[in-house]
Amino acid sequence: MNDPRDLQPAARSAEPGQEIERLIQLLARLPGLGPRSARRAALHLVKRKDALMVPLAGAMAEAVEAVGICSTCGNIDTSDPCHVCSDPRRDHSMIIVVEDVSDLWALERANDAGGSMNALYHVLGGTLSPLDGIGPDDLSIPALVDRAQDDAVSEIIIAVNATVEGQTTAHFITDRLEGADVAISRLAHGVPVGGELDYLDEGTLSAALRARTKL
Repeated sequence: MNDPRDLQPAARSAEPGQEIERLIQLLARLPGLGPRSARRAALHLVKRKDALMVPLAGAMAEAVEAVGICSTCGNIDTSDPCHVCSDPRRDHSMIIVVEDVSDLWALERANDAGGSMNALYHVLGGTLSPLDGIGPDDLSIPALVDRAQDDAVSEIIIAVNATVEGQTTAHFITDRLEGADVAISRLAHGVPVGGELDYLDEGTLSAALRARTKL
């Protein structure tokens, strides 16, 4: 005779379905979000599906279609060249070299505050890191060297983070630009050793740009 317990429906798992689990896994790939934070974020999105999740999905779909990388400087924008490179009010004689787009945005916030420089930018896409397998060919250093050959460019401002990798990259760029007829400077006062530009306030960034030193 069959055990009555065999006739009971199997208990359903409390774990989320595969669609939600995939959402959690994708969110966990974002900077600053681990598996636990990703689960909380996914739960928040699902609970506010109409108010938050649907508009977010729409915005992301539009961004996929519209947003791209500027072929001149490496900025992220909806046009190519980006709004910075195509702005005739910019000082085309100066190029500020940054590691990532987040650093460019940080400097632009300082620029909007009225204390920075209305220059052009060049995004390297990272820093040299032999331990991580990142060499010169993995960064946009050759493109920077090409831009430095433009007669309109008179100064290259290296605004990389004050880390070991950042300083190594700065020295490498300085060597590569040795033959170019441009002045090379770097951020000075206000940027602490080990500090990252994206976490600094606008006043600190403005002071660092004004007090830049030649290399």
